[in-house]
Amino acid sequence: MQEEGVIKFELQYAASDPVPGASIAELNTWRRILRQLDLIGQDPDRYSGCGYGNISQRIGRVDAPPGQRRFVISGTQTGGLNELTVEHYSIVNAYDPAANRVEAEGPIMPSSESLTHGVVYDLNTSIQAVLHVHSPDIWQQAAGLQIPVTDPAVEYGTPAMAGEVRRLYRECAAAHSGIFSMGGHEDGIVSFGVSAGEAGSILLRTLAAAIAARREHELQTKPKQEKPGHGQR
Repeated sequence: MQEEGVIKFELQYAASDPVPGASIAELNTWRRILRQLDLIGQDPDRYSGCGYGNISQRIGRVDAPPGQRRFVISGTQTGGLNELTVEHYSIVNAYDPAANRVEAEGPIMPSSESLTHGVVYDLNTSIQAVLHVHSPDIWQQAAGLQIPVTDPAVEYGTPAMAGEVRRLYRECAAAHSGIFSMGGHEDGIVSFGVSAGEAGSILLRTLAAAIAARREHELQTKPKQEKPGHGQR
């Protein structure tokens, strides 16, 4: 599996003042929920100890052209923090998947998944929030739950991933389900919607379905125990 938390695109970053706090209130609320469920976090026994999970939300003009749909996103390697403040968010002003480039500013560098978030926003102007989490349950049950999955050979944060996201939206159910799995990015799941609330609700419903599917599979494959005295004379 691919390494976690490494920025793979060319980043043009300028340090600047934090994003206004009101812009991240709903986003932070959902981050607390996702962190409590270990969908965002940091664990020395997972992903080489790197922080995982990131969240974003559109800001600025709703009708901005592709590649210029500005959004605020959690900073790189902030997954291990219990709470985020305005100091932990970056603003992505522009992105170019073909050139593998991201332009950002803020008090912290943006997440290594920023390019993928930008590509999702380019799919439809109605998409206003993107949540990227790590869920073994959803990731392992993706096929059974009919969740679109990117090519396992494609790395996150790359032009190839941008192409995969567009393909899923165009050819698969991602446009309607609001969620897809990153086949080559261990446990990586992305949900999106018209708000952080919608994206989060999609994620939680899918998690519940994945856990139920896993438990059903465990029950079906569990060795049956013989009744006391069975086979005895």
